[in-house]
Amino acid sequence: MKKALSIFAIALLLVGCGKKEVKLIPTENFTKEVDGKQVSLYTLHNGFLTMQVTNYGGRVVALWMPDNRGNYEDIVLGYDHLDKYLNNNGERYLGAVVGRCANRISNGRFAIKGTEYQLPKNDGENTLHGGLIGADKRVWEVVSTNDSVIKMHTVFADGEDGFPGNLDVTMSYTLTRDNQFQIRYAATTDSTTLCNFSHHSFFNLKGEGKGTILDHELQINSRYMTTVDDQLIPDGKFSGVKNTPFDFRVKHRIGENIDADDEQLKNAKGYDHNWIMDKTDPKQYAWNATLTEPVSGREMQVWSDQVGLQFYSGNFFDGKGIGKCGKALNFREGLALETQYFPDAINHDALAPKPILRPGKDYHQLCIYKFAVLPKEKKK
Repeated sequence: MKKALSIFAIALLLVGCGKKEVKLIPTENFTKEVDGKQVSLYTLHNGFLTMQVTNYGGRVVALWMPDNRGNYEDIVLGYDHLDKYLNNNGERYLGAVVGRCANRISNGRFAIKGTEYQLPKNDGENTLHGGLIGADKRVWEVVSTNDSVIKMHTVFADGEDGFPGNLDVTMSYTLTRDNQFQIRYAATTDSTTLCNFSHHSFFNLKGEGKGTILDHELQINSRYMTTVDDQLIPDGKFSGVKNTPFDFRVKHRIGENIDADDEQLKNAKGYDHNWIMDKTDPKQYAWNATLTEPVSGREMQVWSDQVGLQFYSGNFFDGKGIGKCGKALNFREGLALETQYFPDAINHDALAPKPILRPGKDYHQLCIYKFAVLPKEKKK
């Protein structure tokens, strides 16, 4: 169990959202046994960021940061009680780790060395983010935790959700002194399998329940994307973003082209696509994207060692879910930036590298969200 909150964290406890200080969710809201395992809520902080994490799905439940006036907001979407995650009829992946194979697998089917595997379909005719159980619906063992780091562990059993191999996974969340939220994954297997994890926080740099993300500004370090069909499954082709609504090489408003007359956008009801990162080495750790909310001055950079970045603009939020501040989670009021292998890469020769992990090999991934506050612009 997490040790008692430090004096610093207690001092941040307040009564409402959008104030100078931080409102912490009570730990008892998440203290419960699920599937015979203990779930709890853990608080991390570094003096600038304050994060609350539950080991149910490795979810980031809250993430507080100041704006250019010193006002704090919780910039991720989520719920204030474990039961709302357990009995959730809305967005399933709020703040969670997703895997053992993130994103979509067409027809829930793939083959390794001539052996075919059929997974449960949980996204129309496809498998999304690992299937029915996945990484997001399991209780992770908390290996260790302190004021700024939490380390978690789990084992995906051979045959679970249709995947081969016992997959042993360790994951850590760290808040650094220079305001990075670092996510590290490490995994091994006893049989060749798929391994592709990603983080699925929904961000709104205005604060949860504070309105649309369409006036956020986004820049993505990419000249190409993977085109998709009407089921949002890649067709195995790369497409240049120049002169298309998917061109974020220069920072601009997300809402500028999101409703353009484009078949790719219409299929996804907005952005739910994978960009190919510009870098010379697929394993290179590099800058992926920058998200800015110009009024508050809050900014978030995404860095990773992955080849792809999935940008999802919250097109399927319907307002039925109620967030931590008592406000509805509405259409396009949160966005996800997910570092990962290319979607459905296992089924397309052109999409490489493949998300395959073999016995005797180690899977490692590093994803970093870097936070900063831009100076308030002076009136002319």
